[in-house]
Amino acid sequence: MREQANPEFEVLGFIDDDEAKQGGSVDELPVLGRGCDLLSIAQRVGADTVIYAVTHQLSRTMFQALLDCQAAGLAVVRMPTLYEALTGRVPVEHVRSDWLLPDAIEGGQTPLFYRLMVRMMDLAFALSAGVLLVVLGPLIALLIKLDSPGPVFYRQVRSGRGGLPFELIKFRSMRADAEATGGAQWATEDDPRITRVGRWLRRMRLDELPQVLNILRGDIHLIGPRPERPEFIARLEKEIPFYRARLAVKPGLTGWAQVKYRYGSTVEDARVKLEYDLYYIKNRSLALDLQILLQTIGVMLTLKGT
Repeated sequence: MREQANPEFEVLGFIDDDEAKQGGSVDELPVLGRGCDLLSIAQRVGADTVIYAVTHQLSRTMFQALLDCQAAGLAVVRMPTLYEALTGRVPVEHVRSDWLLPDAIEGGQTPLFYRLMVRMMDLAFALSAGVLLVVLGPLIALLIKLDSPGPVFYRQVRSGRGGLPFELIKFRSMRADAEATGGAQWATEDDPRITRVGRWLRRMRLDELPQVLNILRGDIHLIGPRPERPEFIARLEKEIPFYRARLAVKPGLTGWAQVKYRYGSTVEDARVKLEYDLYYIKNRSLALDLQILLQTIGVMLTLKGT
């Protein structure tokens, strides 16, 4: 909440049943008391909202305290719900599987109208981008060949919906031997393996242009979580809770994480991007897709791609 430019809430303090924390502070904010006294404490400090962040089973005492607060006119909000509204992310470290699972499952079961509109948007984009590929493709191919030895296109296995593998195609933006010694590895923002032409292609997102073929084949949508490599998924699902939940929907050429977060090459970056991906899965709509598309165009026009 403190990170918000115009915070909607002022945090007054915390409630905790841990005896050792009574009279102390958390993140420079006071621990005001125990759960059984929640209503009286809220009234004493002038609170109008109670945010509960319990990741395990609520105790009977705390459950009743929350009901009492609600009956007294206070707003009672789950921390994950508030976190989503403020950040556009799902807090994977603070949610239970029985809270997240229904949304991950239902995210892949969208109405027929939405699916038809998404497919129409995919085809419309593929048609217009295909024209651009025909016009710019020969020039891009020539520049790639003149800049560094190797093929024009780069093919790589990615995981689609449900983890099904498919071959992703891009214009090559790295040296042909980029993974000759180290195997699969993340690219960094200033990766020395990126060629001179490749750096400009990435900034303008033109290296992604051949993926119109993946859209036409139905491997990916225009909008959705970016498809990840199976090698990285195998690693990340061991380190990040609910990582495989992002496979509940078909991946996309661009997504919520791509327009909301900087380029990342660490496990922590992957965790933050997952939170954005899960928010997209839970809130998928034509309005959100359009917002992502417009923001992606903005990234391309300002050369902020990576």
